Amino acid sequence: MTGTDAERGSAELAASTPEMWPVDVVEMRNATAQALAPDAEAPAGEGLETLTGLFEGNIRLLIPEVEKAAGRLPTAAIPRACALACCGEAQSRLGPRGISSDPVAQVRRLARSVDALLDHLEALRLPLHNQPTTPRRAGAEKETARG
Repeated sequence: MTGTDAERGSAELAASTPEMWPVDVVEMRNATAQALAPDAEAPAGEGLETLTGLFEGNIRLLIPEVEKAAGRLPTAAIPRACALACCGEAQSRLGPRGISSDPVAQVRRLARSVDALLDHLEALRLPLHNQPTTPRRAGAEKETARG
């Protein structure tokens, strides 16, 4: 990528706003906040299946968006490497290999992956002076690190 291409990519990212994104960041954040709240009741039955499907669908929507945003950065850029690693981790939580013996724990893992992908999407798409507009949950960094 030439200097001109890199500048153009940065300008595209800076012009991008959450309202223009093909995913509903606010709705996804609200769903993960509810699922990861310390006082949240563990879902059961259909509710558990619904949340699993919702978060798996969110991950399938977010991975290509994060990959596209990361792809605009130079190959050696640390934010690009971190975002792509997050995509790989989220992908590993889908399907039979990602299924936990504890379905409630699996839903929480999926929700943390959605949250992490949203963090990367916002970091890659928003200019530095305009940090994410969606609210973060208190202690989310600790939960994301625990996986």
